[in-house]
Amino acid sequence: MGTYVDGRTSQNASTANSIAIPILVINTPQLFGQIGIITQGVTTNPRVILKGTVSVSLPLALVGVTISIVRGTLPTDPLVYSATSTFSLSVLAPQVITFSADDFNPPVTPQLTYTAFITSNLLGTVRVGPESFDGILVSD
Repeated sequence: MGTYVDGRTSQNASTANSIAIPILVINTPQLFGQIGIITQGVTTNPRVILKGTVSVSLPLALVGVTISIVRGTLPTDPLVYSATSTFSLSVLAPQVITFSADDFNPPVTPQLTYTAFITSNLLGTVRVGPESFDGILVSD
């Protein structure tokens, strides 16, 4: 069993339909969550457990939405997780996308920063809430 070291949450929107943030540039990552985890006291076998949710309203077209998590602050930083959900033409209600990711043996620096991005391959995708991103660091 690991020893809890630190945990953080980024809560951008707490409830359904509480925001309306359009994705205005296709195939371009848009930040929706960022956390910094303090590593003081970490021992062997560090691992970060990340999870979150983001809700989107979609255009009436076949659309792909990608969630990416990087260790760092830029879309070009080391990729920890990426998944694409494809939605059909018949989807009318907002869609909730949940994810769970792990980063095993990350480099131990004074603080690890993780950033969550959302990308759409079609204009008309709107972030509507809720949006949440959180993580904890544990070690042996």
